[in-house]
Amino acid sequence: MKSFKKSLSIPIFLIAFTMSTQLLLAQKLTTTKEVAIKKLVENQSYIFYATSVTPLSGRQQFLTSEYTLDVAKDSLVSYLPYFGKAYAMPIGTTDGGIKFTSTKFDYKITLRKKGGWDINIKTKDVSDVQQLTLTIYTNGTSYLNINSTNRQPISYNGRISERKSK
Repeated sequence: MKSFKKSLSIPIFLIAFTMSTQLLLAQKLTTTKEVAIKKLVENQSYIFYATSVTPLSGRQQFLTSEYTLDVAKDSLVSYLPYFGKAYAMPIGTTDGGIKFTSTKFDYKITLRKKGGWDINIKTKDVSDVQQLTLTIYTNGTSYLNINSTNRQPISYNGRISERKSK
């Protein structure tokens, strides 16, 4: 009976050791990812990749192409689709969507209570887009809401990642 208990205790010990090691590795990976996301947000240097869009009067649509919002200290470049009601469109434009480049904007970061950041961006040199509100969670998933003067509000789900070197 004693030999049975000893032979049973060794595999249980190995399983417990393996599980605790995997848990520690997973926690370490999570914290390194959180640190990397925090660095991107604080340095104001990241790209938001939209994976789905939800218009104000419609249902969620998943995106198959790459749509982005590129955030840098000196510029903000948007290449996002738009689905919804537009009240007015500038004369002579043929492309839809929310596509602009801004070099004059206010960027305000607020920490969230349960982790992550709320970022409010107000453009000063783009007449159609009033405000962009970006919520970034510690794992990199993000939510973007855009308020416009001539269109209904629209929101995007996605993730942020490091900007590509040019």
